[in-house]
Amino acid sequence: QVQLVESGGGLVQPGGSLSLSCAASGFTFSTYYMSWYRQAPGKRRELVAAITSGGDSTRYADNAKGRFTISRDNAKNTVYLQMNSLKPEDTAVYYCNAENLQAYSANYGAEYWGQGTQVTVSS
Repeated sequence: QVQLVESGGGLVQPGGSLSLSCAASGFTFSTYYMSWYRQAPGKRRELVAAITSGGDSTRYADNAKGRFTISRDNAKNTVYLQMNSLKPEDTAVYYCNAENLQAYSANYGAEYWGQGTQVTVSS
């Protein structure tokens, strides 16, 4: 069965840091495009960061660029999000997303979501 399990969320003061992890299983992790999304109360879910299957290219939301870093370790089937200089507006549930973008794959278009981990930035 496919599983994406996020961890590392918690309460942190403004200016602090958190490291999120997403452990994947049940699919070929190294062939999937991985992303972190977040959703705050009353807000739409938004893309925070994304990374290609080989880890050679990344993309960030404007309000995350320079503060957040996405990375992956395909040998460990894990994607990470290092968050520094956190702000109260970063408070949200953070979700891990996997998507198969290989057009030749039998699993093309497959998309999976984790359950989310709460990040609260408050003094």
